[in-house]
Amino acid sequence: WYQRRVRVLFLEGHLKSVLSCDFSVDGYHLATGSEDNSCKIWDLRQHKSIYNIPAHGNMVTYCKFAGTSTNSMLLTASYDKTAKVWSHKGWMPLKNLTGHDNKVMCVDCSWDKRYIVTASYDRTFKLWSSKGFTA
Repeated sequence: WYQRRVRVLFLEGHLKSVLSCDFSVDGYHLATGSEDNSCKIWDLRQHKSIYNIPAHGNMVTYCKFAGTSTNSMLLTASYDKTAKVWSHKGWMPLKNLTGHDNKVMCVDCSWDKRYIVTASYDRTFKLWSSKGFTA
């Protein structure tokens, strides 16, 4: 049995290990979260990083695009015990989700963007209403 492996694209830019990645809804962009405390947005058509977001005070454990291609936001989770919501335009912070007592490992958004959920090493998950800070 023969399996052919093809690498389509190889991009470098983070200073430390990459822990998370997620495609945008339109498929043209990729978000990566790293141990260097940053999240990068990559343009897959241009083959380069187009935004470097100094996202957190500790490593970024998870990043996730949410929303539509014209109205999207980015979610990040971190060892700094927070998750953050970022707006599409310039990737500016919309909201800092605090309240966990330990590392936040994962973040996700409901299909309608009404709720955000975070999961932590403190053995809890928190469900947040996104009312008032959606992009």
